[in-house]
Amino acid sequence: MPKLVVDGAEIEVENGTTLLQACESAGAEIPRFCYHERLSIAGNCRMCLVEVKGAPKPQASCALSVNDLRPGPNGEPPEVFTKSAAVKKAREGVMEFLLINHPLDCPICDQGGECDLQDQAMAYGIDKNRFSEAKRAVEDKYIGPLVKTVMTRCIQCTRCVRFSTEVGGVEELGLIGRGEDVEITTYLEAAMKSEMQGNVIDLCPVGALTSAPYEFKARPWELRKTETIDVMDAVGSNIRVDVRGREVMRILPRMHEDVNEEWISDKTRFIWDGLRAQRLDRPYIRENGKLRAATWHEAFEAIAGAVRASSPERIAALAGALCGVEEVYALKELMRAIGSPNTDCRPAGSTAGSKGGRGSYLFNATIAGIEDADAVLLIGTNPRHEAAVLNSRIRKQWLATSMPIAVIGEAADLSYDYMHLGVGPDSLSELAGGKGKFASTLKKAERPLIIVGQGALARPDGAGILALATEAARRYGVLGQDWNGLSVLQTDAGQAGALDVGFLPGEGGLDTAGLLKAAGGGGLDVVYLLGVDEVDMKDLDKPFVIYQGSHGDAGAHAADVILPGAAYTEKSATYVNTEGRPQLARRAAFPPGEAREDWAIIRALSEVLTVTLPFDSLNDLRAGIYEALPHLAQIDTVTPADVEELAKLADGGAKVSKTAFSNVVRDFYLTNPIARASAVMAECSALRRGAHKEAAE
Repeated sequence: MPKLVVDGAEIEVENGTTLLQACESAGAEIPRFCYHERLSIAGNCRMCLVEVKGAPKPQASCALSVNDLRPGPNGEPPEVFTKSAAVKKAREGVMEFLLINHPLDCPICDQGGECDLQDQAMAYGIDKNRFSEAKRAVEDKYIGPLVKTVMTRCIQCTRCVRFSTEVGGVEELGLIGRGEDVEITTYLEAAMKSEMQGNVIDLCPVGALTSAPYEFKARPWELRKTETIDVMDAVGSNIRVDVRGREVMRILPRMHEDVNEEWISDKTRFIWDGLRAQRLDRPYIRENGKLRAATWHEAFEAIAGAVRASSPERIAALAGALCGVEEVYALKELMRAIGSPNTDCRPAGSTAGSKGGRGSYLFNATIAGIEDADAVLLIGTNPRHEAAVLNSRIRKQWLATSMPIAVIGEAADLSYDYMHLGVGPDSLSELAGGKGKFASTLKKAERPLIIVGQGALARPDGAGILALATEAARRYGVLGQDWNGLSVLQTDAGQAGALDVGFLPGEGGLDTAGLLKAAGGGGLDVVYLLGVDEVDMKDLDKPFVIYQGSHGDAGAHAADVILPGAAYTEKSATYVNTEGRPQLARRAAFPPGEAREDWAIIRALSEVLTVTLPFDSLNDLRAGIYEALPHLAQIDTVTPADVEELAKLADGGAKVSKTAFSNVVRDFYLTNPIARASAVMAECSALRRGAHKEAAE
């Protein structure tokens, strides 16, 4: 391995290491604007100049490999200086050039206080400028409703161009012109279409690209910052929620190499305006066909009256997409105390968790494990819409290794090339039988990855589809102790956690499809909806419906009693992501009005129903959960599923229909009540629908 001396300290680094990385490993601080660890090297800004002994001029450390450095005349290791007078003068010169045309609008710039240019001008710049010419101005560009542009501030680092091309997978931004006339723009100034475009805001080292919804809202030093977990999909992206007073002002990504690296989707980032719209802030009771505001006591008594007038087998409960483990466990205990076996957390038709253990509903290869795969088969899923951050990981591996990818299901633009094998179970049956165009590729692969989406599982023959996929996995060596590549991609943040808790029908109980059918036929008296908005509410006209949630969406419109709960930024909860990783979400703000945390509502209701649950605090509740389910106590740790139990799914045979797979996410921006309450998401959805309409015409 190469050796070199950095500021007098000798170090040894791996082959291919850039000089910038080597200097930083030696403890030196190297300023940069264009260089980013997850993007290709551009060498544009020249801020990372260092002095290499024997070189005629300072070297750009980001674009120079340590392998290219020449040893001394007697074989001594190359010497590098990061603090010499020559380096100081070079950096001051670069900074002076960058500030020739940069506008002096820091007081009104949203990047103020978080600006790399501000920080590095203070650390490496000088207090004067030798240039007196007028500054150039560049026209602002329209690139969509999410990212605001002030292109006069742009220093042409091209981070945004490289991100949209390499990570986002859509070549939307580019550099036009030469010399002084160079500009970054979209083609014909069209709106960006990537579901990850908001990340260019974090990447931009100046104020050229900022958040349009956050424009002039707050300064960073005014905000209270809380580290928590996203629930817009099942990836479990690590985020930071910034709050002023009681109001969420913005959402930013946090680094987690095994989950979301440092990216988040646009839905995660810009959902925050939906957190204060259409909120349920007090209990309601339906009287004479209309909802009226009520007290908690009145709401609980109305529920107690309906429960007493019924029998346990005519009472049912469903858990929704955004529920944390704590409230699902509390509701399960409440229903068991009442004596009702009719509980479910799955979409209608899904049999997830019935057989095969945890492996039948988890992303067993893990999200980071995608980078170990050498062939991918997607079944009934569009990961670009269902899990945008996970899809970028697939694209990353595809770019790095030209990994072969095949799709069975709807054809769509996934941001990478793939082989389309078919649209339904027939193609999967053919592949499971060792035939088909992709069979030889899977046979040759050492670590093949099969991703099964909810478009294949959330249907009446879902169990058969999973059995077929398991049969294919066994045939091609996907299932093993060191590599379990059969992975189920969940779309709902609360689904894996609810399945872990066992919020499934008890003995003789009804599943979601059976429950809705029974309710529509008058076979149920009381239905408890815990954050459920995605089922057909027409089936719930006859029973007494209790809706507990944070937003006035479909469930609230169908309810006879509404219990106002907390949104995900307003409660402490555990969420299990699609790979089975328990993560703690922390409260960043308080719920509005009389709304309360969901587990506390269920605990208070149990007392009125005279079946008091055995916990009085969140810690007591979690202690009970950890005792019953020890793996949920292993926060931020993936507990592998039993491969042998999963493999048994293929033994029962597979009864499947010929119906084509249909992706479950039809509109990326409007998948849950918070998204549907967001004006920003509505604008993005309308823009996307308009673009599709124009393309069709």
